[in-house]
Amino acid sequence: MSDEAMSGGRESRVAGGGDGAERAVGRRMVLCGTGAVGAALGAGLLTGCGPKSNKTASAGDLKGKEIAKVADVPVGGGKVYADTKVVVTQPSQGVFKAFSAICTHQGCLTNRVTGGVVKCPCHGSEFKITDGSVAQGPANKALTEYPVQVKGDGIVVV
Repeated sequence: MSDEAMSGGRESRVAGGGDGAERAVGRRMVLCGTGAVGAALGAGLLTGCGPKSNKTASAGDLKGKEIAKVADVPVGGGKVYADTKVVVTQPSQGVFKAFSAICTHQGCLTNRVTGGVVKCPCHGSEFKITDGSVAQGPANKALTEYPVQVKGDGIVVV
């Protein structure tokens, strides 16, 4: 019995080689191939939710560097510095904290500080400005803290 007869005539034929060999390409193979392409495209579109290449600078990389100006960091708030991937906060007058601005959930860059928390725009994680601990998930790990001190009008990693 031919391949075509076995499949109920639903196969298309693609010529194989000059020796008369043929290869059957069934609807299932085409659909599976289409599904694989769709899955690959979908995965590409979802990379916004996956880990980012936002490598966090280490305290050693930043040691001795001024990462913010005192005047730029509001009391009870903070500021995200996207270029260095650091967020600097001032939980109370004269007390400054610095953390990695990379969300510990899936590596997105946090983008704002409001209401006493550092916020991640990707999935809604929030971190306390006082210690970088998780205030709201899905993140379950605190932001990495960098030791800092005020030198003149700047905030420097020590």
